[in-house]
Amino acid sequence: MIRSMTGFGDATARDAGVQYTLEIRSVNNKYLKTIVRVPERLAVLEPVIESHLRRRLARGTVTVTLSCAEIGEAAAHQLNAEALTRYVRQLGAIEGIDAAKIDPGSLLALPGVLTPPAEDGSKTTAARAAIEPLLAQATDHLVSMRTREGLALREDLVSHHDLIADRLEKIRVRAPEVVEEYQRRLKSRLEALLAEFDVRSEPADLIREVAVYAEKTDIAEEVARLTEHLRHFRELLDSEDDRPIGRTLDFLAQELLREANTISSKSPDAEASRLCVEIKGAIDRIKEQVQNAE
Repeated sequence: MIRSMTGFGDATARDAGVQYTLEIRSVNNKYLKTIVRVPERLAVLEPVIESHLRRRLARGTVTVTLSCAEIGEAAAHQLNAEALTRYVRQLGAIEGIDAAKIDPGSLLALPGVLTPPAEDGSKTTAARAAIEPLLAQATDHLVSMRTREGLALREDLVSHHDLIADRLEKIRVRAPEVVEEYQRRLKSRLEALLAEFDVRSEPADLIREVAVYAEKTDIAEEVARLTEHLRHFRELLDSEDDRPIGRTLDFLAQELLREANTISSKSPDAEASRLCVEIKGAIDRIKEQVQNAE
């Protein structure tokens, strides 16, 4: 089964007064590259997230962003009364400043007046318990989107495959006709030339010349290999196996182009050359598209 490498998945949940939001985005990459962005206090969960991604995904640059917001009373910062009292005392000692008229909000913004809730191991444990199902849910969404994108990608690749197969069959049918046409042209030229000088031609000479030409322009092996590569390519596109196939498709696209170039170089016929151009154009589009396949 072919899947795209681009996708998005997210999930949210509330647990023990904390709002968790997790997003996963993926784009193309030859290999799997993970970028994990979590709050500093949850940095210990990065290996857990990376391990999960490597179990579920094979290729792509995957970025995970986790945000946590306290929404319960536990989010309240602690007031440091001693620090606040000292600030007020210092301000009151300055001539011209009436401590009673100072904006309390400004005082709360002073360093050390408010301290965040203390962190402990229980919060990290609770966060891990809440995040693991979110990670699975977001990854499911990502994989589902990559699968849908893969269906569209498959349709495009199948259309290029079918075009190549059609043009290759026309070249295969055309190949013997090219040799026959060469034989007729060569025989006609030889007869005209020999008649001019009143010389008789030997059939063996004509046969030998045609045989040499046929050997130089023989594309049977290349057509057979290209046909086999196409068969393998289509099998991968039709497979229901869940394993990634992007790298294999990329390799096959290179092999398709190699055989097409050889056929083109050995085909002196204008029609065959035109068909080869169409084949190579379709292969180039395949090479571009498979870069997006997982």
